[in-house]
Amino acid sequence: MIRAVVFDLDGVLLDSESLWDDARRQVVARYGGHWREQATADMQGMSSLEWSNYLRNQLGVELDEAEIVELVVDILLDRYRRALPLLQGARDAVARIGGRWPLGLASSSNRVVIEEVLTLSGLASAFQTTVSSEEVRRGKPYPDVYLEAARRLGLSPQRCVAVEDSTNGIDAAIAAGLRVVAVPNRDFPPKPEVVASADLVLASLEGLTLEALDRLDDRPANATFDQVDEEEIESFPASDPPSDWAGPAG
Repeated sequence: MIRAVVFDLDGVLLDSESLWDDARRQVVARYGGHWREQATADMQGMSSLEWSNYLRNQLGVELDEAEIVELVVDILLDRYRRALPLLQGARDAVARIGGRWPLGLASSSNRVVIEEVLTLSGLASAFQTTVSSEEVRRGKPYPDVYLEAARRLGLSPQRCVAVEDSTNGIDAAIAAGLRVVAVPNRDFPPKPEVVASADLVLASLEGLTLEALDRLDDRPANATFDQVDEEEIESFPASDPPSDWAGPAG
């Protein structure tokens, strides 16, 4: 039985994946690095410790990790303060689902970014707990951030539902044992086979209703294509996972 819902932030509530990507590209270009084609996909879901290490050691940025994080976050927060990119339906979805279940947030964003977003959006009081992947050992696609969110909610992961948009995020939630609602990111599409592993697939947050989540309790934990045509899911281009990723951690 569902007892709580845990939202991802980037790509689910915020149209921010391209802004993170742009901020990292700027730092790479300014400080001696060289961007790789697969870098965007590689870093989706990484914690700040992981992606700053990637920028330094894989992309050749000539700064230490702490400086890299500070520069990227400063660029990002400047953009957020000028115009917070909340996705259509985000506020309503949080209010609708939060009126029924306790909410958590499990994000790869830094703690300072999470707090700023929640302040700017006015959504801070909606979440019972929030977890940044910098507060756990490993970022997505590993399960750590979702396991910690469930722990802070005082629930087993099996009693929680995750709302995710990316390959690494979906893998992380499944590995942690949560039921998963996938709202595939249109700019950075998840792998079709990973989308198919979700319990429910929606075209947008408008489809994230109480009735849709109630139906998850009555179904086995496998993919249910709702509001997204199966052929459309199959057409999503795949993106490569991190080179050291061999599947969801147990």
